[in-house]
Amino acid sequence: MRSDWVNPLCILVLSLLGVVFIYSAQFSFGGGAWRMQLVWIALGWVAYSMVASIDYKIWLTYAHWVYFAGIIGLLLVQTPLGVEMMGARRWINLKVLYFQPTEAAKIGTLIMAASLLARSKLGTVRESLSILILLGLIFLLPMGLIFLQPDLGSTLVFPPMLFALLFVSRLSQRFFVTTFAVFSLFIAIVAVDINGYARHLQAVAEQPTAAERTALGAYQDRSLLPMRDYQRTRILTFVAPRLIDPSGTGASWNANQAKISAATGGLTGKGLLQGTQAQLGYLPKAVAHNDFIYSVIAEETGFIGSALVIALFGLMVANGIRIAALARDRFGMQLATGVSVLFLVHFFINIGMTVGITPITGLPLPFLSYGGSFVLSCFVLQGFIQSVYRHRRVYA
Repeated sequence: MRSDWVNPLCILVLSLLGVVFIYSAQFSFGGGAWRMQLVWIALGWVAYSMVASIDYKIWLTYAHWVYFAGIIGLLLVQTPLGVEMMGARRWINLKVLYFQPTEAAKIGTLIMAASLLARSKLGTVRESLSILILLGLIFLLPMGLIFLQPDLGSTLVFPPMLFALLFVSRLSQRFFVTTFAVFSLFIAIVAVDINGYARHLQAVAEQPTAAERTALGAYQDRSLLPMRDYQRTRILTFVAPRLIDPSGTGASWNANQAKISAATGGLTGKGLLQGTQAQLGYLPKAVAHNDFIYSVIAEETGFIGSALVIALFGLMVANGIRIAALARDRFGMQLATGVSVLFLVHFFINIGMTVGITPITGLPLPFLSYGGSFVLSCFVLQGFIQSVYRHRRVYA
């Protein structure tokens, strides 16, 4: 049975780079996350091999079970088993480790949606209305539960995946035109809301006493949009940093330090363990080895190293799309497409927030950022692509 070696090689190189620069990011503070990352990578390769060896069509039979397992995990987060960290309730305490069910929900939602579309034939929007409604429910349920944690970043990865699946299903173009119009309207509504939040902050700042500032309350209590004020602050920090943080030492600190890291690496970088932003703590140690690992890489390896990382990501996504095109059945095509788009969204948003072209959302970088559940989910998802390549044959 022939295997694809492009993605596994990309995974291997990225994983090794991740361990090296997690070590570097924590070097000055004595952190040992790189050791645990090696454990997660080893477990990830085991998971990858198992998923890749199984004929991917088996997931057609168990799609609903995988999907509901992910939903149950998201619900358990809100029970006493859930653990709150840094103001968010996203983890389940399994005693021996913390598990983030969001990652399982991504996998389950992808499999469920790909399974439904593989069994359905889409045409015009009117002909496909029942399928579209069902797909909407499949995606909205996990998105809503993840948003309530709250985890805006992970919520954002679902819509691009859904539209990619619908696009390769050859749904009527009218649907995408209409959706773009609705999306534009939504962005306009959010823009009005953020503008109102900015005025609220100015009104609070103008109050002479703490009691008067408290009396104005939180903007989220009177807004119609179900967003938290800290999420509005993140958006406002991106679009108007001087308004939300004039000194640059508050909400925009991480973004500013990440950009400094990426900008000061030069052509070849400052060298391993020589990046001042992470080593001196300007890039906070809590985020340098996970959300902002690309900043560490860019500073210490420069343009050459950061370009290599982008090239590996680009090659991985392009090869995944190539494998989707090689699939001989609709389920395999949907599965490989969904995985590739999911990775593309993570790559774009994470690297984008490092260089200042996307808001900071907390999305990690696949195979490079430190993490347990996320690392394992990345290996499992790539295992699906390998399975599609190995077991492609005429759809029955």
